[in-house]
Amino acid sequence: MLRGIVFDMDGVIIDSHPAHRAAWKSFLESLGKTTSDTELDFILDGRKREEILKYFLGELNPKQIAEYGKRKDEILRSHGSGLEPVTGVVEFLDDLAHSGVRMALATSASRRRTCGTLQELGIAHYFETVVTGDEVVAGKPDPAVYRLAADRMQESPDHLLAVEDAVSGVKAARAAGMRCLGVAHNSRGDLLRLAGANPIIEDFRSLSFAKLQASFG
Repeated sequence: MLRGIVFDMDGVIIDSHPAHRAAWKSFLESLGKTTSDTELDFILDGRKREEILKYFLGELNPKQIAEYGKRKDEILRSHGSGLEPVTGVVEFLDDLAHSGVRMALATSASRRRTCGTLQELGIAHYFETVVTGDEVVAGKPDPAVYRLAADRMQESPDHLLAVEDAVSGVKAARAAGMRCLGVAHNSRGDLLRLAGANPIIEDFRSLSFAKLQASFG
């Protein structure tokens, strides 16, 4: 029985990937590092900021991670004005709320950015708990963030559905014992399905809790 839904944020709740890609590219260029579009795909796979920094820049000490993270966030803010919810997601959240469905958020983003984004878009009230990358040692595909969300909801993972757009996120949810709905952008549906997501949607238009119940029982 489906008792709750745990959403990822970037690419699922908010259409933030273009802004993130532009911000990381600008940040890395400020350090003299040129990256291809293919290399930048790494940042869209649900990784923690510390992991992304080390992937592109090698080993860093905590002070460098904090400094670079702050600089990247400043660039993101300059690129991030006008962020919008993913098509249909607010209507879907409304439908879930009216149906009495419990909702949580599990993201690799920092708590500061997560809470600021939810407040800015006026959707923070939908989520009874928010788990961020600041609260777990390992980011996705490690299942820690989803396990923590289930613990805080006091629900068994097999009664929860995760909603993800990244392969690492799908793997994290499945490893935590949750089923996973995949939100596929740019023909990534096959990759999400191979990682364990089912069903796959392009966006939230026409999706309802009744349809999910029919799919998952």
